[in-house]
Amino acid sequence: MKKIFTLSLLASAIFAQAQQKPITGFTEASSAKQLKLEQQFDASLSATRIGATLKDLSAYPHHLGSPGDKAVAEKILNKFKSFGLDAHLQTYYVLMPTPKVRVLEMTGPTKYMAVLKELPVMEDATSGQTGQLPTYNAWSADGDVTGKLVFVNYGLPEDYEKLADMGIDVKGKIVIAKYGKSWRGIKPKVAYEHGAIGCIIYSDPADDGYTQGDVYPKGAYKNEYGVQRGSVMDMVLYPGDPLTPGVGATKDAKRLDRKDATTILKIPVLPISYHDAIPLLAALDGPVAPADWRGALPITYHIGPGKATVHLKLEFNWDMVTAYDVVATIKGSEYPDEWVMRGNHHDAWVNGADDPLSGQSSLIEEAKGLGDLLKTGWRPKRTIVYLAWDGEEPGLIGSTEYAEDHDKELQQKAVVYINSDDISKGYYNASGSHALEGFVDEIGQSVIDPETGVTVNERKKARQITNATSAKAKKEIMDRKTPDRIGALGSGSDYSSFLQHLGIPTLNIGYGGEGGGGDYHSIFDSYDDFRRFKDPGFVYCLALSKTVGHTVLRMADADVLPFDFRTLSATIDRYAKELIEMTNTMRDNTALDNQLIKAGTFKLAADPEKHLNLPVAKSEVPKIDFSALTTSLEELKKSSDKLAATWSKVEASTADHKAFNEDLYHAEQQLLSDGLPRRQWYKHTIYAPGFYTGYGVKTLPGIREAIEQRNWDEAQQQIIVVSNAITQLAQYLDKAAM
Repeated sequence: MKKIFTLSLLASAIFAQAQQKPITGFTEASSAKQLKLEQQFDASLSATRIGATLKDLSAYPHHLGSPGDKAVAEKILNKFKSFGLDAHLQTYYVLMPTPKVRVLEMTGPTKYMAVLKELPVMEDATSGQTGQLPTYNAWSADGDVTGKLVFVNYGLPEDYEKLADMGIDVKGKIVIAKYGKSWRGIKPKVAYEHGAIGCIIYSDPADDGYTQGDVYPKGAYKNEYGVQRGSVMDMVLYPGDPLTPGVGATKDAKRLDRKDATTILKIPVLPISYHDAIPLLAALDGPVAPADWRGALPITYHIGPGKATVHLKLEFNWDMVTAYDVVATIKGSEYPDEWVMRGNHHDAWVNGADDPLSGQSSLIEEAKGLGDLLKTGWRPKRTIVYLAWDGEEPGLIGSTEYAEDHDKELQQKAVVYINSDDISKGYYNASGSHALEGFVDEIGQSVIDPETGVTVNERKKARQITNATSAKAKKEIMDRKTPDRIGALGSGSDYSSFLQHLGIPTLNIGYGGEGGGGDYHSIFDSYDDFRRFKDPGFVYCLALSKTVGHTVLRMADADVLPFDFRTLSATIDRYAKELIEMTNTMRDNTALDNQLIKAGTFKLAADPEKHLNLPVAKSEVPKIDFSALTTSLEELKKSSDKLAATWSKVEASTADHKAFNEDLYHAEQQLLSDGLPRRQWYKHTIYAPGFYTGYGVKTLPGIREAIEQRNWDEAQQQIIVVSNAITQLAQYLDKAAM
């Protein structure tokens, strides 16, 4: 009780402090009213109720196309309706592969038949249920292949460069890669590009098993039978239903023949446990793996190829199934055609208590809080749309099909899309549109961290300071007066189509950092695991409800929308400087390496017994002309400064701000490049996923990838494309500032 009383006093103190300074986008009077509204909203939320919702929704498997999937969607629909929201199901008809045949066996030098099954544990009530999807990777090809086995580390492009240096070729072979360091779909894609005929992916205990902590059920980390299911769709090409690129997958939509769907992989791919991986890896001979390739299994890691041969056979049911998106609306009282959109997916690979139901249960609690406000007579100025997506796990399907089905309307009406996914105890984090950095920072000042009693911003900053690697870096964070930077969004969740294809301002908000484990996409992603290890007491789920609830409420009721394009300008400028520095470093390194190659230095330094291929000279890095990019960024800085001055004048006026607000939330659409396929990932030149670098993003990806691939003409062309987009945005902001 003492802790609760203390937190209550702190919350009141923060509320009082916040009242001294108006919320950005609100007048002094409307700011005070808004803060009281948020207090009322917070008071109606319940961590206990979130836990009960999570337990109910995770009680049985509910993957896309299963009976449980429809049942979960209908439960969410009924909850939205009971809160007083106008809700309905929106259905799409999509392709979904499920396993029919899975065989993995080592045929030499010894025999081993893989188990390919996770074993339930008595401490986890749902781990032995019927209806669980077997362990597999969706969008693998059907295939029956036999070949020599090669260990390829994490299966990234640089790993294949290392193999080439060692004189090892994977053509015609089956590769085995570790999960981690990248999105899983990169591993078979790169393997196929290098001629492999099959791909096996396993979780090494060095990454999420016994090296990290006690394994499940004693601790949170992956036990020897745990397996990460997951999609390997080639989303570099496009996300969503593979048969309906560019259009919503309605009943009457024109569909490709499956053989023509380019996002379905060309080779069979299978995930396995480290129980099944040990015999395969132990049978490998050939060179000992480099030190940074070795995991934590009790074997010597060899690369192969050698005598170890495996047989991989996979067949799938390629079924058309129904995806159930749940859409709930609160109509705006003043601006009904301006939409504040909030989403989280509801489908899972198995029970999905953490991924996605931790975020989904928090979203449902937010909707209840809004419903309670409606009962008091409150109505938002702008329309609020709550969305529970289906089919995210196999390939962002429900959200992509909805975005394609409603693309023109969304580009006209969507003010912002706010996403969440799985969360756990820890630290506040947000990524997305950089023009919202100041807004995100203000939100973080309005929510109390449940473990420490300070604001979630303060706790996040404390972590940044302690994690900084130098005294200088620590001091810079301590002295920082400007809002904290938010991360750029890559891919991997339902925000992708909104931001990268439609140019809609987007935020992805969550908590995490203290809830590690190995349950991801396994039968152990369960209510029992979540309540024990991810968020005991569901207090961070509650913090997410408050955080995103405040975000939605402020966006819905702001007099002037809180966009500040100065932070976007500064971010892109930083990206550009990084690229210029990267190019200069590449130029210096190439010149020096060529000099050493010519002098025979690498040959003298090499161990002759290892028979490594020596590096060969590369073409010199030419001078790349970045002037168009730097000029466009100068224009953007001037226009964003000018717009900021206009924004302040508009905020102080009593006139209707509708036209100005529309200019603000339509601005990022100016960054969409012309002349590219509508559903291509790199259509959005500033925010785009870095698939070959993992879950993160590549800054200005078109330019960066061309430079990394030493394609100088393409790099120069991409500079022009990006520069034109930035200039287009600058000109748009100039007009908005008039």
